[in-house]
Amino acid sequence: MSIQSIYLQSVLKRLEIHRELGLKTIQRLNKDQLNWQPDGEPNSIAMIVKHLHGNMLSRWTDFLTTDGEKPGRNRDLEFEESALTQEQLLQRWDEGWDCMLLAIRSLQETDLDRTVFIRNEPHIVIDAINRQLAHVPYHVGQIVYIGKMILKDKWESLSIPKGGSAAHNKEKTGN
Repeated sequence: MSIQSIYLQSVLKRLEIHRELGLKTIQRLNKDQLNWQPDGEPNSIAMIVKHLHGNMLSRWTDFLTTDGEKPGRNRDLEFEESALTQEQLLQRWDEGWDCMLLAIRSLQETDLDRTVFIRNEPHIVIDAINRQLAHVPYHVGQIVYIGKMILKDKWESLSIPKGGSAAHNKEKTGN
């Protein structure tokens, strides 16, 4: 197996993990919780989902042949309140993720050193993917953190619960 193939498989695996973390968080919350904003001007989960949706569709539609910032995208609108339901957010979540993952799955090893453009700035395909690998988990972490803030003691860990490391390690290693 080539390093290019290993890289693409690794990217897809990491992205799928983050897709699932965000999905599980969104599914735990109701409309009011999804649209809740902490004091100040932080984004709600709904705004973050709208932003990821817009970003993924813009970047990954016709990825190899058009600029990653599509003319029809209105990024500022992604951060305006709109009181979307859980169902509406899940539809946008899936649409954005499906677009991005399909584009990455369709890449050939020989595509990885091609040049693509994002806001007219040239990127090697690997760099464009790495850019997304930094951007998406950043926002998924925000989604999870806000979900934890909202649910407080009702939050169920998405990974190893506090105080559960020894039991988890024992289960994984048998020691």
